[in-house]
Amino acid sequence: MRLGRTITFTINGKRKQEYVEANTLLMNLIRDKLNFTGTKYVCGIGECGACTVLMDGKPILSCLTLAADANGKNIVTAEGLDEVTSKVLSKAFLEEGAVQCGYCTPGFAVVSAYLLKDKRLPTEDEIKEYIKGNLCRCTGYLVIIKGIMRAAKKLEEQAA
Repeated sequence: MRLGRTITFTINGKRKQEYVEANTLLMNLIRDKLNFTGTKYVCGIGECGACTVLMDGKPILSCLTLAADANGKNIVTAEGLDEVTSKVLSKAFLEEGAVQCGYCTPGFAVVSAYLLKDKRLPTEDEIKEYIKGNLCRCTGYLVIIKGIMRAAKKLEEQAA
């Protein structure tokens, strides 16, 4: 006997309908069934933030969220971020050296996009607060914070 159900949701602007087992994690649905591989599986226990996606506009850890909880929701992965914000963040991270292995970068990008939508010119302390659930083993956080600050300034200039 199968213990699943069909869910309907939007992911990166596209409406989807998928059958999911009761214990299917959102991360597995996103990566394995829908092939959005920017959502990374790292720790599996909600400690690293590499699996962060937006659900109805708020960051969540897809490794701790059941796929069934996405029913009726709007999901945005790193691949579905606003094109302007995504490009500005990518360029700022590169310019500041905030990318080495890149495994954590999609999670940081999702959280950063959320932050920059919420606060146009965040302070260093605000950035630290928003990214505290994301871990990076390569770059250290200073260059990531500088990358987010650079992106915020660039987005502010473009808006003016």
